[in-house]
Formats: sequence, structure tokens, C-alpha cells
Amino acid sequence: MTEFRRIQVRNDAHLNVALAGDQRSPAVMMLHGFPESHRTWREIAPKLEDRFYLVMPDQLGFAGSDRPDDEKAYESDKLIDDIFELSDALGLESFALVGHDWGGAIAWTAALKRPERLSRLAIINAPHPYIFQKSLIEDSEQRDASQYITAFRAPGFEKAVEHMGFDAFFEKSFSKHVDLSIIPETEKQQYLAEWSQPGALTAMLNWYRASKLIVPPPGVTIPLPDFLLKAFPKIEVPTLVVWGMKDSALLPVQLDGLNELVDDILVARLSDAGHFAPWEAPDLVIRALEPFLAEDLPAIAPAA
Repeated sequence: MTEFRRIQVRNDAHLNVALAGDQRSPAVMMLHGFPESHRTWREIAPKLEDRFYLVMPDQLGFAGSDRPDDEKAYESDKLIDDIFELSDALGLESFALVGHDWGGAIAWTAALKRPERLSRLAIINAPHPYIFQKSLIEDSEQRDASQYITAFRAPGFEKAVEHMGFDAFFEKSFSKHVDLSIIPETEKQQYLAEWSQPGALTAMLNWYRASKLIVPPPGVTIPLPDFLLKAFPKIEVPTLVVWGMKDSALLPVQLDGLNELVDDILVARLSDAGHFAPWEAPDLVIRALEPFLAEDLPAIAPAA
């Protein structure tokens, strides 16, 4: 049974957190991406909660969590700190971290920043920050596929969405990635209800606006940023990458060179899934995730 709690992170923000499973079981934190919520894991969690303690927050700005107005609240370092403050609040000294899309972006960087806190790292269709930035500059196809980021950053994009209507935004968000018929009507209505809350769309878009990611216009040549020219630290946490190969936003180039950036890595390619693999092909994702998460994960002590 899923329990919901509002848990404080930072001094002035609370996250809405879905919790499932026995708190004495190995802990797994699961981070969703744009434009979703903890419901990203709606098909995954019921298959894992018998073996793991699942911590599934609505990330800052999404769904039931707080939506600060300040764009700087969504800077990556602060979002990474949020997950460790959340783990501290729940008494998790060590946990596995699973991330999809933006959740994966946070998970990659968390593994670089605080590897001692993570027992395992699982990424679903989310690019490594080094490879993503490099591909946006050097790979024309990935650059073209990522121009939506520039659109999301544009002032007034929210007004354009409100003008077109959230139903139309739902179709534009998902139709290029997945057969819309597999999304139940009840789920669609949940998306629309969350997006239409006051300030919700701005908060979600602020993740893109606060990011330091450089997305050049098509056909423009720019130099590589300094951090791409230096030795990039390796990820030491055992890592699984699950990739829906039909992803039209994050192309297979994102898998190139991962073995040079991660010490211990497994890659599971899903040939018949796209970007939203957690609910497009949940059984395949579970088949990859479950044995990986089960290996050498410590149980946590029950709360007093």
C-alpha cells in the first residue's frame, strides 16, 4: 500500500513523497522527469514493493510538491541536495537511485557528487551530462532533436501552452514518443489536473531555464565548454542504463562512450520502447531493474 507524506527539504520547500514497501527492506529512491510526477512509476512500483522500500517524490515544482517562484530554486545543485535531504529525513544512510529523464539527469550528477551515499545507480533514458553536452555541439541530429529545450526556455512559453490548451499540450508532449492509446483516460486527466494548477507549468519549465546546458541553434558552430576539455570524473557507483531505443528526443548517441565514464556499467537496450519506457514497456524495465537492484543492497534499520 502506498503512503504519502510531505517532507521538508531546504528551509522553505516541501516535497510530496509516495512511499511503498517495508521500510526494513533495501531502499530505492525513484526520480521522475518532465512533465510527470511520482506516477511515472505507476506500473513499476507494484512489482518492486514486495522486495524494496520505494521512495518516489514529486520533484520540486511538479504535481503535489511546492512550486517556488524563483527560477534559481531549480538549479541542479539544489535539486541534487533535495534528494539527499529527503534521504536524511527518512533515515536512509545508503540507497539505490533510479532516475528517468530529468530524474536521470539528477541521478547521474548525484552519483558524481555523493557516491558514498549510493549503493546502485539505475538510469532510464537520461543522458550522461558529459555525453549530452558534447553531442549537442558535435552531433547535428541530437542538436536538432533538442531544440524543444530552447522553446521551453523562451519567456512566455506558458502563455502559448495555455492558449493552445492543456489537451493539445498533452498530445504534443507524448504523441511523438508513444501511442497515446496506451495512456488510460484517468491518467490523462491526472496529468491535465497537475499541469493546470496555478504556477505549475512555470515551475516545471524552470528546470530547463535554470539548467546551464548549452543548446546551440541548428547549423551554428560553437567551441566546446571548458569542462568537456578536461578529464571528467568517473562514476564509481555500479550502474545500469536502460534505454528505449525508439527515443526520438534522446538519440542512441547518448550510449556512446559510457564505458569510459562509468567504472561498472550494464546497458539494457529495449528495441521496442521509446522515451517513456517506465510505462510504455514496464515489464521490460522491471526485468532489467529488479535483479540489478537486488544485488548486495543493504537493508535499513526500522524507524524508531
